[in-house]
Amino acid sequence: MASKRMAARRKVRVGPKRAKAAARTPAARKTPARKVPAHKATAHKATAKASSAVVGRAHWTNKGDVKLYLWEKCVGSPARAKGIVLFVHGSSMASTPTFDLKVPGRPDSSVMDWFAKRGYDTWCVDMEGYGRSEKSRNNNAPISQGADDCHAAATYIRKLRGNKPLLVYGISSGALRAALFAQRYPGMVGRLALDAMVWTGEGSPTLEQRRKRLDEFRATNRRPIDKAFVYSIFNRDHPGAAEDRAIETFADAITALDDSVPTGTYVDMCAHLPVVDPEQITVPTIVMRGQWDGIASVEDLLDFFRKLPNPDKQFVFMPGISHASFQQKNYKMVYHILHSFFSQPAPVYRG
Repeated sequence: MASKRMAARRKVRVGPKRAKAAARTPAARKTPARKVPAHKATAHKATAKASSAVVGRAHWTNKGDVKLYLWEKCVGSPARAKGIVLFVHGSSMASTPTFDLKVPGRPDSSVMDWFAKRGYDTWCVDMEGYGRSEKSRNNNAPISQGADDCHAAATYIRKLRGNKPLLVYGISSGALRAALFAQRYPGMVGRLALDAMVWTGEGSPTLEQRRKRLDEFRATNRRPIDKAFVYSIFNRDHPGAAEDRAIETFADAITALDDSVPTGTYVDMCAHLPVVDPEQITVPTIVMRGQWDGIASVEDLLDFFRKLPNPDKQFVFMPGISHASFQQKNYKMVYHILHSFFSQPAPVYRG
């Protein structure tokens, strides 16, 4: 009993000292965590979500007296973007149906949104005679004029967002417009992507058929388009490469803006090729060729590729792709190829 009472006294004497010492430790001095009110937590999540949202902005610029429409999409401040991408459309549609398409049940159908979510400031421009850009002048908007449109758009973007080279992507005749723009103004282009392009037209089954209507295209500055025409783009090379819902949404978006388009690019591609000189395109370049694309033969594009003087160049075959790459079933693969090229570091050693 005595030993138990002594043990109890020792605990009483020693216990308070240990308690005081413990009170002086950093762990004991920590401020207890405060519970964040539910309404504030919800507001924080909403703010975070808003800061990661893709925001679209409409812009206008002038090419002389001609008004051109530009569309921009970005997440957060464009000043913090990894780079600026300019998308250039083809012969038969305006820019937003091609590059900012929304297809129900088909995630990331908008390539502009996809790149914006990865930190890029993305832009597209309606060439003169297309979409929301001016259509009042009596001309057929040839490829050379499209290169002028690219220059006007790039000048406006660089003035607004910083005087740095752009990442430029063009598809079909848009590739020719983009290539000619890069040929004329290499200092404005950081990297150039040419998709579904043609150079001389040798071995092109699509152009062989189109030349049969050359006199018709030369006789007028505009040609009619409708949904049936849009469907034909996907049926002429390899039916089945694109989903029906993507084709239908694409056709709706195109015809909502235009019921006719200029004939200039068709005339150029049937009668005036080549319109660009690869030996004068000095910027880093990727040539993207779909497996079933009928607009250009492989040999024609490889000859073009061999003549590009910059060793920072790539030639990519895209399996399962016909002509309109971003509307194909394999569109995510196309995004990956393009993103890989645009994000590639510049060489640090050139020999």
